[in-house]
Amino acid sequence: MATGWLVLEDGTRFEGRLFGATGGARGEVVCNTGVTGYQEVLTDPVFCGQIVVLSYPVIGNLGASPENCESARPHLRGLVVRQLSEPRDNGGGSLERFLSGHGVVGLEEVDTRALVRHIRETGCLRGSITWSPEGAAEAAEESADWVDQVTTRRPYRIYGDGPRVVVLDCGLRNGMLKTLTDRYDCDLTVVPAQTAAADIMDFRPDGVLLSSGPGDAGRLGHLVGTVQDLLGRVPVFGIGLGHHLLGLALGAGTGRLKFGHRGLNHPVREVASGRVFITAQNHGYVLEENSLGKAGLEITFRSLSDGTVEGTRHRDLPVSGVDFHPQARPGPEDAVKAFEPFWNLIHR
Repeated sequence: MATGWLVLEDGTRFEGRLFGATGGARGEVVCNTGVTGYQEVLTDPVFCGQIVVLSYPVIGNLGASPENCESARPHLRGLVVRQLSEPRDNGGGSLERFLSGHGVVGLEEVDTRALVRHIRETGCLRGSITWSPEGAAEAAEESADWVDQVTTRRPYRIYGDGPRVVVLDCGLRNGMLKTLTDRYDCDLTVVPAQTAAADIMDFRPDGVLLSSGPGDAGRLGHLVGTVQDLLGRVPVFGIGLGHHLLGLALGAGTGRLKFGHRGLNHPVREVASGRVFITAQNHGYVLEENSLGKAGLEITFRSLSDGTVEGTRHRDLPVSGVDFHPQARPGPEDAVKAFEPFWNLIHR
């Protein structure tokens, strides 16, 4: 394998060896601290357009199996690891072949401990995976709508005997659909993110779920408008980006976290009960607490790591959301109860 470099926008360079697809990659460099579930991480649409650093030192020993994918393909631009491991014989093929087949560039033998510490100290950085140590960190494009790259292109249905739920696909994960069907037996209709509120209501839903997704909700004015048109007409629950869209639709503001919440062991406290849940998370933005009052929102969950808002509900409307992944695939299932307020509104 050829020598390669991760070049950050502040001029810092990390040497490694290239693997996966040929060529280079550029994007926002983000760190995921999960010890397990690397394939679910790689196929999470929330990573669209990003270079992902996995802090766990050995990656690839389980290969790549279709049943572990959270979407049809990886959407990240590049992957950085300490050590790429040969897979045990599980019939799934190697991680390197999986990434190469999907056009994802990888860089191994990187001091990921130093890299993660650097990003935590400096905050969000953009960078490039390149074959030259003298290469500049090209500015990654600031797409106004990463969601358009990951949403479904046509509606589809997953039948169930429970409440009828329309899922607005902003970059949803298979694990979320599995939870709604296996645990709650919901009758799901998944629609593209561009679907108008009137068309969503034509499905006569008992509730609408706004999925997680990539990017900054503040750049998605058309989606905010769709959510505004749904408010008061049907119960709405948002996850991650969907939660932020709800907040913006009600008049709250969003801000950027210094280095994001990405991993499987983030503690959050349920405000009403005081109970602490260990959660899976993947978000770089957050609702600004000082903007919630004017939006009529109350805090339901708070991060115990940095005190930021992790969940809200409206005082009057049947609207709520969380920033973490209640379905937790991979990760602990502590927080699956975050679905319950929405379920109680739509279950008849």
